[in-house]
Amino acid sequence: MIIIEDQDGFDKVLAEAGDKLVVVDFTATWCGPCQSIAPFYKGLSENPAYADVVFLKVDVDDAQDVAQSCEIKCMPTFHFYKNGKKLDDFSGSNQTKLEEMVKQHKGQA
Repeated sequence: MIIIEDQDGFDKVLAEAGDKLVVVDFTATWCGPCQSIAPFYKGLSENPAYADVVFLKVDVDDAQDVAQSCEIKCMPTFHFYKNGKKLDDFSGSNQTKLEEMVKQHKGQA
């Protein structure tokens, strides 16, 4: 899992990922639901089945520029990117939905 600290870092990782799926977790230390899904998200990032998926974590307080450019309104919010383009997003701490969306977008060309 890659911790994103600013917009430049975010843009660089998206560019380097190419056609790999990039999953971004927009989180905050003070957000209860964020903390409850964090271990599950970390587990996904360490799962060999998702070795070709790039998992990012963005603390909205530490990387306010990224949160603002991505128009984050609530946490946790997950964004899904491929080839630098946003494919999808959802907000909330639904573990089942998160993994389903990773599987769905991982399989897309």
